[in-house]
Order: sequence, then structure tokens, then C-alpha cells
Amino acid sequence: MATLSPGYSITVRVEAPTDPAATARLSGVVAEAGGAVTALDVAESHPTSIVVDVSCNASDVAHADTITKAIEALDGFTVRKVSDRTFLMHLGGKIEVTPKIELKHRDDLSRAYTPGVARVCLAIAENPDDVRRLTIKRNTVAVVTDGSAVLGLGNIGPAAALPVMEGKVALFKRFAGVDAWPVCLDTQDADEIVQVVKAIAPVYGGINLEDISAPRCFDIERRLRAELDIPVFHDDQHGTAIVVLAALINALRVVGKKIEDVRIVVSGTGAAGSAIIQLLHQQGATNIIGCDKDGVVHEAGPHDGATRHWLVAHTNLERRTGTLLDVLPGADVFIGVSAPDLLAGSDVARMADQAIVFALANPVPEIDPFDAQQHAAVVATGRSDFPNQINNVLAFPGLFRGLLDGGLRDITDVMLSAAANAIADRVAPEELNASYIIPSVFDSSVAPAVAQAVRHAETAAQDSELAC
Repeated sequence: MATLSPGYSITVRVEAPTDPAATARLSGVVAEAGGAVTALDVAESHPTSIVVDVSCNASDVAHADTITKAIEALDGFTVRKVSDRTFLMHLGGKIEVTPKIELKHRDDLSRAYTPGVARVCLAIAENPDDVRRLTIKRNTVAVVTDGSAVLGLGNIGPAAALPVMEGKVALFKRFAGVDAWPVCLDTQDADEIVQVVKAIAPVYGGINLEDISAPRCFDIERRLRAELDIPVFHDDQHGTAIVVLAALINALRVVGKKIEDVRIVVSGTGAAGSAIIQLLHQQGATNIIGCDKDGVVHEAGPHDGATRHWLVAHTNLERRTGTLLDVLPGADVFIGVSAPDLLAGSDVARMADQAIVFALANPVPEIDPFDAQQHAAVVATGRSDFPNQINNVLAFPGLFRGLLDGGLRDITDVMLSAAANAIADRVAPEELNASYIIPSVFDSSVAPAVAQAVRHAETAAQDSELAC
């Protein structure tokens, strides 16, 4: 059976007998159906019956239904209601606007709104740079999507993508104190997206592009970076790349190899894969082979667009051809950002000794992590129910915290590399092992460390320019 997950947690309200063993029978039948009881609360008590709320984790929707039916089949038990706890969390949305000031009386209103606010407006009109000092712009990010490439779900459109964007902005606030807001656009035309984002940019201190399909995402990011005076960051590209590099730095420490010496095979050369390859190259990796659905990326294959041309020029220097399975034998590192179930344990067995496998496709990775662990020295996934979760939340909150605090416009490869090294260094040498190459997403020291690294990278770059 697939792994149980809080993402498929249900609460079943059950009317049960009052005998002492009733709740034990209830827990037992859930266990027999393969569920895991996480809470059992008596909601009502009557002379001849009790009402019990039993919460449990399932592996998927069908499994949750199986558990419910098993409870219904118990003699003397009646299911009153089943609540999906994930849907309950999303009722009414996950975010809200909370004022930073209190409006208790007329004087407060006069300063926060009319007539006092007019003085602040005129000050900004006279000196536009004051907008960062006197408005929310100094701490606000727009999370922009068209819903065309939502992780694991595909092109589901802006409305269906909104729950993901709400979650993203909640993470910004939780981990870095950044006020973000979802902006879901009902267009997938690159020109319209650029136009709309430029039009709303005066409100925001940064733009986080999210879940926009390739190759449009490359062009949109490039154009917005050139035309806006605030940082523009496509998290699916660069956030993923930062955390992958951080994890790889520590994985290589575990196996005693150097990035410049290893052969790396990357499955998937879309937004995430291309950015990963470029950042690994920036870090010193020289032997990288990228693969897509058509096989190995090489000069004779299709390579439309600037990103594809870069990949052809800087990867697969031996000019190999064939499929992913043709180039994987002997590789030191496999990084998958592509599709589920591409590899078997036997494929990993043909990699080099002390192999590293990052199977990051979600929700189903390129290889079952348990199969990979039989042959690889270090295994990571994008999931929270296996060790070594490679999760973008380790990168983007702290990155934007640093950009906003520094009033920075440009995002450089040096910043991305500095962020990755800051994340890697949050795992102390005495903590580092094959099952702990990346810090927990709840490690409160990560975001400040990333923010500081970003600011220091910019300061170092400015000092270098002055020295020249």
C-alpha cells in the first residue's frame, strides 16, 4: 500500500455503543483497513450511545473511502459524517489582510486616511523613491501565475491554481515575514502577462513568477527583469535550483566526492531542469548530461530558444546520444525533475559507487525511494514523507527577505549560489549523514541565513566593481 499521508487525512464522526471496548474496536478496524489513527475524541455522550470523532491518515482518496466503509460495517456503529481535513483547511481560503495599525478613534482615522493621508501621497509624488519607505511596497511580493504548469497537476488554469498560490504566500509570511499576495491571471499570452505585471508592479517590492509553463516562462522572466526596477524571480526555475545545489553540496560531502569530478545526469530540461543545470555549472560542475522526453540533449537535436542553445553548448561535452537509460550507467549523480517511474533499482545499480539519487517528480518520483536506497548512497525526494526533502520553501522566503531588505533589483547567479551554500551550511558537520543532507523546512535559522548571504553577495559584487 502507498505511504500514508496527512494530505489524505479524514475525520469520521461515528455513533457508537457505550461499552468500554467500543473505541478500541473503532481504532482496530481503522488499522485493519490500513489507516493510521491520529486522534480519537468523544464529541457527545448519551445513556445508550456515544458520538466519536476518529481522525486518521490514508494513502489516497480511495483508501479514505475504504476506511469509512470498514467503519460502517461494524455492528452497532453508524457513520454520521466524513470530513476531509485538507478541504476543511482550505475553506474560505488560507490567507487574510490584517492591518498593522489600530483605528480606535477619529484621530487615528484622520492620520491613516483622510485628510492626513494626502500629505503622504504628495510626498511620494514629489519623491517617488519614498514609496518604499512609506507604503507596503518595501515588504510585499506578488506571486504571479497563469496556472499553466502547476506542479503535478499541469495546465489547470488560474482559479484552480489559487489554492497553491495561497499556500505560497502563507509560506512567505511564516518563514520570512514577507507580505505576499496571489495574482492569478486569466491569460496565457506572454505579452499580456508581461503587460499586466508591469501595470501592477508599483505596489510590489518583488515579483515571484510561479507555475508558468516552459518555454514561455523563460521569455516572461527575461522581459520583466529588463523592464522592471524590482527583482523578478521564477521560483520553479531558480528556487528549485538553489535547494538542489544545497542538497548536492552536502550529499557530495557525505560520499567524499567533488562537484568538478562527478558525472551528473539530469532528467527533465524544462524550467526547473535547465535552471538546475545552469546553477550546477556555475558551481563548478563540468560533466553534465541533460535528458528530456526525446532523449539526451545534443547538438543534432531540436534546440529552439536561448536556454536550449545554452544547454547544447555547455552540457554533454562528449556529444553522447540515446536515452536516459543509455547514459545513466557510471553516473555519480542522478537528478530527476521530470516524470514518475522512469527508473528501477537495477538502473541505479549500474551507476557509479556511492551514487546520489535526487528523484524530485511530485507526487510520484522517478523511482521508488525504497528501491533507490538499495543501491544509492544518498537518496532525496521532493516529498515530506521521506528523508531529505528538497523543498523550495528553504530558498524563496529568505531570498526575497534579502532582496527586499537590501532594496535590490537584480538577481545574480552569485546570489543564487550564495543562497545554496547558506542552506547547505545550516547542516552542521556533526549532523550530516546520508539521511540528513538538507535542513528541515521548519528550521528558523535558514531564511535569515539565506537573506544575509544574498545581501553579502550583492555587497561583495559592488566592492569588486569599485576595486576595478
